[in-house]
Amino acid sequence: MSLYCIGDLQGCHLPFQRLLEKIDFSASRDTVYLLGDLVNRGPDSLGLLRHLMALGDAAKCLLGNHDLHLLALWQGVRKAGRHDTVQSVLQAPDSAALLDWLRHRAMALQRHGWLMVHAGVLPQWTAAQTLVLAAEVEQALRGPDLKSFLTAMYGNAPSQWHDRLAGADRLRVIVNALTRLRFCTPDGVMDFASKDGAGAKPPGFLPWFEVPGRASQGTPMAFGHWSTLVKDARQIKGLRNNTLPLDTGCVWGGCLTAARLGATAGEFELIAVKCEQAQQPATD
Repeated sequence: MSLYCIGDLQGCHLPFQRLLEKIDFSASRDTVYLLGDLVNRGPDSLGLLRHLMALGDAAKCLLGNHDLHLLALWQGVRKAGRHDTVQSVLQAPDSAALLDWLRHRAMALQRHGWLMVHAGVLPQWTAAQTLVLAAEVEQALRGPDLKSFLTAMYGNAPSQWHDRLAGADRLRVIVNALTRLRFCTPDGVMDFASKDGAGAKPPGFLPWFEVPGRASQGTPMAFGHWSTLVKDARQIKGLRNNTLPLDTGCVWGGCLTAARLGATAGEFELIAVKCEQAQQPATD
């Protein structure tokens, strides 16, 4: 039995199939953890969702910002952008089943000693607290008032976590941290403007995983979302502040990367396939 983490797919179904072939993946034997942004920007979100759903328990999927955007389009609380490529999902005869499956995916997972998120974790959050907060969002996504939750989900404020936050503000901060975070201050104020690499940090901000004294520091973490952080899997020589970035820019013509998890938490081996550029650069 082998265990894998794979970064952002973004509708790139063919590279995903090639990567599964390269690692000799077997759904009856192996498990793959997908770190969110399953859909959008790439050419075949529909085929990819059908494939993931068919893998059953062999594929454990997280939700990213693009996946939440698709759910918002489905519920009619957002309009499609000019770079969106998910219309085939919304128009498919099995659309309702696929999107109901999507809304039941996780916001964070802890498996085999690793904490897995799409984007990041705020400095104040331990691994255990991250899972508890993620579960609050999961409950809203799976509940009877999905449309109201998605309507209130958007926005950049509050920009900082406080334990006293409640209602829509509380859920919005959790969603923004787990699915959009790149830079924050040591006090956990989030920045959403910069999408460049770690060296382009705004004044007063740090990559979230470089914040000194981060409460989750002791737990190895795998995350995606930040395609400008690592452009090639060969640049990943080891854990970075006890984190493993796995969005290697498949949709932008980079590669799609799987980390085969070792027997000890924090151990991994990388396997990657090259990807054709499926989308011109655009804002998230």
